[in-house]
Amino acid sequence: MTTNRYPVPELNNLPEDIRAKILEVQDKAGFVPNVFLAFARRPAEWRAFFAYHDALMLPESVGRESGLTKGEREMIVTTTSAANHCLYCVVAHGAILRIYEKKPLVADQVAINFRKADISPRQRAMLDFAMKVCQHSDEIEDADFAALHAQGLNDEDAWDIAAITAFFGLSNRMASFSGMMPNPEFYLMGRVPKVKS
Repeated sequence: MTTNRYPVPELNNLPEDIRAKILEVQDKAGFVPNVFLAFARRPAEWRAFFAYHDALMLPESVGRESGLTKGEREMIVTTTSAANHCLYCVVAHGAILRIYEKKPLVADQVAINFRKADISPRQRAMLDFAMKVCQHSDEIEDADFAALHAQGLNDEDAWDIAAITAFFGLSNRMASFSGMMPNPEFYLMGRVPKVKS
């Protein structure tokens, strides 16, 4: 893993619960995303970070439903992470977005200019709201909620959009200040068809 400023702990030296989760991710993805090891240097923070991450990004894991699809949640992360200039999150979550949406171009489009991306009006309204939370949360007003309602999104969806945006604002800043780099594997994920063996 490439991290410029902080040493990454050895997997074998981590608490059992963290090591087990990381190995589970490795089995599923085929590699360990750098964020898992970078944050593991502080186990209590790792546990808190990933508990909140999972509550937002995998709400079914905590028995909650969300009006946002998995792809839409990743779209929020990719778009707002680009606004925050976070290389790690744009590349990593852009890869996941491409896979969920089955659109090899969408991550690049929303990262550069979501208003010109090949997305639905509902998704555009969602990202308008997310970007306002990202850059001017103090200016959110009833009209911003009304724009979501006009696209079939409700106040609970607004909470999800805001919470995802805010949580990844933290993640973006931690990744950027620490010098965390995306795993090379992320760059091609969802761009080219998998070769069947």
